[in-house]
Amino acid sequence: MSYWIKSKLKQWSILYLIIIYIADSVCSKIRYSIPEELGVGAFVGNIATDLGLDVKQLSGRRFRIETGGKKQYLEVNFDTGALIIKENIDKEQLCEHGLPCVLTLQAVIEKPLKLYRVEIEILDINDNAPKFKTSELNIEIPESQPAGTSFPLQSAIDPDAGTNSVRSYQLSSSEYFTLKTQSDSEQNYVPELVLERPLDREQRAIHQLTLTAFDGGTPSKSGTTQVKITVLDVNDNAPSCEQNIYQITTAENVPLNTLLVKVTAIDQDEGLNGEIMYVFSDQTSDNVREVFSLDSITGEIRTAGVLDFEKADSYQISVQAKDKGTRSLSVYCKVLIKVTDVNDNPPEIMITTTSNSIPEDAAKDTAVVLFQVTDPDSGNKGSSYCRITRDIPFSIHRPFNNHYTLVTDGELDREEEPEYNITIVCTDTGSPPLSANKTIQVQVSDINDNAPRFTQPSFTMYVTENNAIGASIGAVSAYDPDFNQNAELLYSVLDILIHGLPATTFISINPTSGEIFAQRSFDFEQLKQIQFHVQVKDCGSPPLSNNVTVNVIIMDQNDNAPVIVSPLSNKGSAAEDTMPRSAEPGYLVTKVTATDADSGLNGQLVYQLRQPTDESLFTVASETGEIWVIRHLGHKDSLGQKIVILVKDNGTPSLSSTVTINVSVQNDNTENESNVSTLGNAGPWKYDLKFYLIMIFGSTSFILLVAIAILAIKVHRGRNEMNRYCCCWQSFYLARNDSLHGIQKASASIQIPPNYTEVHESGTLQQILDYGACQGSALSDFNFLQLQDMASTRIDIKKDSWYPAEHGISSNSTNKDVAKFLEVSVVYWKYFA
Repeated sequence: MSYWIKSKLKQWSILYLIIIYIADSVCSKIRYSIPEELGVGAFVGNIATDLGLDVKQLSGRRFRIETGGKKQYLEVNFDTGALIIKENIDKEQLCEHGLPCVLTLQAVIEKPLKLYRVEIEILDINDNAPKFKTSELNIEIPESQPAGTSFPLQSAIDPDAGTNSVRSYQLSSSEYFTLKTQSDSEQNYVPELVLERPLDREQRAIHQLTLTAFDGGTPSKSGTTQVKITVLDVNDNAPSCEQNIYQITTAENVPLNTLLVKVTAIDQDEGLNGEIMYVFSDQTSDNVREVFSLDSITGEIRTAGVLDFEKADSYQISVQAKDKGTRSLSVYCKVLIKVTDVNDNPPEIMITTTSNSIPEDAAKDTAVVLFQVTDPDSGNKGSSYCRITRDIPFSIHRPFNNHYTLVTDGELDREEEPEYNITIVCTDTGSPPLSANKTIQVQVSDINDNAPRFTQPSFTMYVTENNAIGASIGAVSAYDPDFNQNAELLYSVLDILIHGLPATTFISINPTSGEIFAQRSFDFEQLKQIQFHVQVKDCGSPPLSNNVTVNVIIMDQNDNAPVIVSPLSNKGSAAEDTMPRSAEPGYLVTKVTATDADSGLNGQLVYQLRQPTDESLFTVASETGEIWVIRHLGHKDSLGQKIVILVKDNGTPSLSSTVTINVSVQNDNTENESNVSTLGNAGPWKYDLKFYLIMIFGSTSFILLVAIAILAIKVHRGRNEMNRYCCCWQSFYLARNDSLHGIQKASASIQIPPNYTEVHESGTLQQILDYGACQGSALSDFNFLQLQDMASTRIDIKKDSWYPAEHGISSNSTNKDVAKFLEVSVVYWKYFA
């Protein structure tokens, strides 16, 4: 290949690349097709993807859509690159009918600058139904019109294009007419009405047909119009009156629009040629035209004004009847109307003087209204009498002819009836009589004749203690049936003393509303109720007043915590107490006593055990505060027990106090010595107590000797008897230690741990054996004696004392004496065990 050809090819290649680059940087084209009427936000296409743009760079490179018009139909979502609908697009508004509709947009992006051409093809949808210009089409056809004649009809209009536009017409069935459709263009169809047979107006003057237009959409839509065909007649007959003269008699003042006579004319023709129109003749006077009306179609003569016998007693009317043919023909009919006189004028009441108001203490026969009655009728028809329609303290006087006076006829009370609507009825003596009425409003003015009254015979209000000063306690209310200033009320507190102080130092009252306010913060523990008197006074002249008693009940608030009365601690330290190591279950350690200055639930106290050294050792009665031992003390138990008792009330919120008791457990020898020493100085009955103790010790020793003898006899029996002996001995031990039930009977308020099991010194649990297996054994008598001995000593927890029920020790003995007795008894019990 020659050098020249190579050079030319190289130049053309460079030029082609330059043209391609310029065309690519200036304009690229993309096209979308969417149906019209898409909703706002509908997806059109991903313009970023279609143009090969990075979605993340759209905002930075100022990508935008320009329509060049007033409306911005589309917009771009910079997050997704989607082209979406911004405004509703209606193809029929945007483009001309029948033409392809393309919306041209310009997409511009910078850095570097590029211009894209975006075409949006708007596809037509069948969103419009065919529609006729008028809802009814009127066609007039002479009855002489020959068959085969065609009449063009109105075409329907459909804004849609293509197959969605009008495609066919349909006519309702008729034996006289058919439908023919012609097309004057590719998409324009014109319907024509064709006469199939001659018309006869005498047989049928009107033909009603329905023309329906259908489009080609899916589904198809339609529109209708009514076709009214009027058959025209030929005028060849003149009208004629049924009567030459119409005569009628009527009473004067008949109601308006009353039918007096109907003029009728006949025409042999049909249609317009046979239609008769009635009018007053040119010779009819204006007076007749004002009083009477003539219906041009029916020939009815009615009253249009008032017939008055005094003005005219007869009327003569000439009525012209003519047809509506092209060459109109007419005839004249005569009408005579005679008017008779009647009592047609009721009395007329005219108020000459009136008083708008009258005081409720007005004297009898006080004049209120002056009025006059007139009647335009003559003779007896013009005479009348008047009365009041209901029973009220008023009456009517007639001082002279046709003049009347309304006066008071009894006592008036504004509080019962503040105003009267007085209806005066006046009736003439005509036949039939006519009446007239007038209502007069009379106001009864108020005087201060009623004292204020409280709504209740007394008022009771409640306020919680510790209230804020100035807080509202309640309100008293009163009413006064009087009016205006006579009913304006002022409240005040009467100057009385409450606990030696004026009532106003405790409360104040709003003089206009009656609302009562606290002037101090009340303390229920110091003051539980106050009583005072409130006076209400009206502003009348002279003023009237009334009094009422007000009780203010001060309600308790839980503002006092329980106070521990006993045991008392020593300068803030814990209280001290002692108990023997041999204390049995049910032993009363001490009793906590507390008080609460509050009342009700706020002062109701509950005792609870908190933070004991050993939870299985003690319990507390929730109502009495008594602390009891609930099991035997073992060698492992501490000699120093700490008990914390929480005392709380049932208020809301609950308040509480605590007391700490350090209980020292003393050995039996120490305790015995102490108790013996105490019993020795117990009082006047110390010698009796020693006697009782000696008796008990002697009987216990005797029982022990009997038991040893029985055991010696039983030793020589077989192994089975030995097993039965062991069983019975353990059952006896179980019966002796079953004291928890007795504790529960002694005090229902003692709180026993639900999982409590008595713990022995060995640390093992007590075994439960069948007591029935020992019945009939030789030891049953011994068991009975032992159980009798156990039952002989009872605990009276409610009286806070222990005493032997069958050994003569009084319940008034001191606790130390009783404790000594029980301690010695327990020592013997443990020896048997």
